[in-house]
Amino acid sequence: MIVRKNMGRASPLVLVTLVLGFCFATYNLVTMIMHNRAISKWVEDDANGGIFFDPVIKMPENVRKPKNARLPFHVAVTATDATYSQWQCRIMYYWYKKKKDLPGSDMGGFTRILHSGSPDNFMDEIPTIVVDPLPEGLDRVSFLLYHILNRHCAAFSEKIPLSYQGYIVLNRPWAFVQWLEKATIEEDYILMAEPDHIFINPLPNLASGGFPAAFPFFYIKPADYGKVLRKFFPVEMGPVTNIDPIGNSPVIIKKDLLKKIAPTWMNVSLKMKDDPETDEAFGWVLEMYAYAVGSALHGVQHILRKDFMLQVWQLEPYFSKGELMYGEIGEWRFDKRSFLRGPPPRNLSLPPPGVPESVVCLYKYRY
Repeated sequence: MIVRKNMGRASPLVLVTLVLGFCFATYNLVTMIMHNRAISKWVEDDANGGIFFDPVIKMPENVRKPKNARLPFHVAVTATDATYSQWQCRIMYYWYKKKKDLPGSDMGGFTRILHSGSPDNFMDEIPTIVVDPLPEGLDRVSFLLYHILNRHCAAFSEKIPLSYQGYIVLNRPWAFVQWLEKATIEEDYILMAEPDHIFINPLPNLASGGFPAAFPFFYIKPADYGKVLRKFFPVEMGPVTNIDPIGNSPVIIKKDLLKKIAPTWMNVSLKMKDDPETDEAFGWVLEMYAYAVGSALHGVQHILRKDFMLQVWQLEPYFSKGELMYGEIGEWRFDKRSFLRGPPPRNLSLPPPGVPESVVCLYKYRY
């Protein structure tokens, strides 16, 4: 073996440069790996022709709020003056007050957005702002609806028939548009809620900056309705899987961001309701899809939190001999729609043994 004795030594400056360069490259590689693990994406499986989706999208590390920092959000619930809506709002507001100031809470002010057009008997009990419902009657639509859309949704130009009548949830996006325009909201974040929501724990702010937080609903499936959604979500916006599997509630979102999304949400809601194919496809969750599409049109991605809400299956629970039965009436049942004309009585019987904890929790907190 021949050893060259006259091989030159690398200078210290060169060695330091190489070490720093290696460290920088390693840091970037690790950061990319961790970032891609932190944010779950829709992944298209070309081999199987299907779609895989991890429904939990975590908050990126670079936008997490500092520890112990408080980012209060304003609780906003849309409601009508119907008795059915009133008694649910009273229960919701009761538990809001119970949880608002507990440790871990970022809950700020509260507003019931009453979209019936006139005050009701609970204005003094629940902080409320009155806004207008969508107009009724052909003579009013020809003037008012165009005024609404020309002012808030410039892209909307054609006439809108009265097909939205009877679907009162369409008042929700219009109610938010009005409230955001006329109200003074101190908090930078807003929680969009509904009358049948109940706070069982103090709620922290799960959102941060341009990343709103939302609950993923298993029955909102954009990938299953690609043909329908393409009417409202053009190809240039990317795949329909860019649309989050959410509704507008519960969502915690930056106030300024909601001001941008709300008119689009209203625009899309009316267009969807006016399209027979879309109306039939989405049914009672149409307005939920409209919010998901509206936010996606603004390029907004939500942090999906399964722990945001305790959801009881939408079919109301019935029990017989301790067994849970859906779609059948047993010895014990509860259905909130049994109380359309008045609140439930205080002496309702407790659920029998064997009832899931989620049902018992909801039942106790509501009644």
